Amino acid sequence: MTSLQTTDRTVPARPPRRPVFSSFGRAQPSLLLSWAVIAIVTAWAVAPGLFTGHNPVAGVPREKLRAPDAEHLLGTDALGRDLFARIVHGAVNSLSGAFVAVAVGLLVGTAIGLLAGSTGRRTDAVLMRIVDVLLSVPSLLLSLAIIILLGFGTVNAAIAVGVTSIGRFARLSRSEVILVRRSDYVEAAFGSGGRFGAVLWRHILPNSVTSVIALAAVQFGTAILQISTLGFLGYGAPPPTPEWGLLIAEGRNYIATSWWLTTVPGLVVVLVVLAANRIGRSIGRRTI
Repeated sequence: MTSLQTTDRTVPARPPRRPVFSSFGRAQPSLLLSWAVIAIVTAWAVAPGLFTGHNPVAGVPREKLRAPDAEHLLGTDALGRDLFARIVHGAVNSLSGAFVAVAVGLLVGTAIGLLAGSTGRRTDAVLMRIVDVLLSVPSLLLSLAIIILLGFGTVNAAIAVGVTSIGRFARLSRSEVILVRRSDYVEAAFGSGGRFGAVLWRHILPNSVTSVIALAAVQFGTAILQISTLGFLGYGAPPPTPEWGLLIAEGRNYIATSWWLTTVPGLVVVLVVLAANRIGRSIGRRTI
């Protein structure tokens, strides 16, 4: 094994990290399709005006419940608003909410797992009991409780969803940190006089975060599904804000006559969730 020269001792070099996206060029068609779905939806969120010229909020009453045609690709809703425009403009609310949710779970959960896995038994026991409490409460029930405390809205719904994922990130991060903590190069770093914080930052965290990134990709799709569920129940973005869960809820009363109002937004949510899960599984396999 190679070694890195320090003051008067030698510390074994860290094992090379496996590149997460190194085999992207040899990706399977399903993986390429998943990346294409995420790219399209991201483009919707960044520049919705490039994909539709219709107003997603203002409708034309005489064109209400219009079937899909050349002018309105996915038809119109009960207020005469273009459904495709509402889906496109709703991407920014759903995706930004998912990013906030994943960021909350990733940052807080990784910090808890890092402390629990690298410190003493007492700290580990206390932190993991807190995590057990979070994991014991159903995600939807915990999300609703947090939203009631914070108030309605996309941001509050995203924070609530993020809190429900802290336990999963903390558990995975802790298990990875424990494995890395027992490695020879980490013990050698401590033995050569390395400070606790420096060893955590330079050795333990970089070599234990790859699996957590894979979980974050999967959790991104789960967060979109949970935020859409909260929006469907009326706890997300208020009308007339275009949000995917709200679009499904608004169209459910017309499913017998205007099935596209519920079916199309639902298919968009399903496609994005499946794409995120496929990408997350791919990243997880490449980090093993």
